[in-house]
Amino acid sequence: QVQLVESGGGLVQAGGSLRLSCAASGSTSSRNTMGWYRQAPGKQRELVAIMDSGGSTNYADSVKGRFGISRDNAKNTVYLQMNSLKPEDTAGYYCYYRPYGQTNAYWGPGTQVTVFS
Repeated sequence: QVQLVESGGGLVQAGGSLRLSCAASGSTSSRNTMGWYRQAPGKQRELVAIMDSGGSTNYADSVKGRFGISRDNAKNTVYLQMNSLKPEDTAGYYCYYRPYGQTNAYWGPGTQVTVFS
């Protein structure tokens, strides 16, 4: 099992910034994909940004140029720097961890990001 602990959510004014962190522990593997999804009320969970242990990334079009994902493989930690936040970024943000070669993924409990105008 893998445990994920998220931090860094909160309330911010439009145009502001937040940084999310997610640390993985337990039966982690050196090759994996980590990242973030989000879910707003009444909407489906959607990809925000993911990054594999080799450094390849994938971003949602809606966050390109505003959000940046990074990771510290030695600490099994992934970060999401969110800049120029918009009210439409308001959602629960969920950390995602998938070991290489496995279809099942692990999810964090979520951290709320609320952007007000």
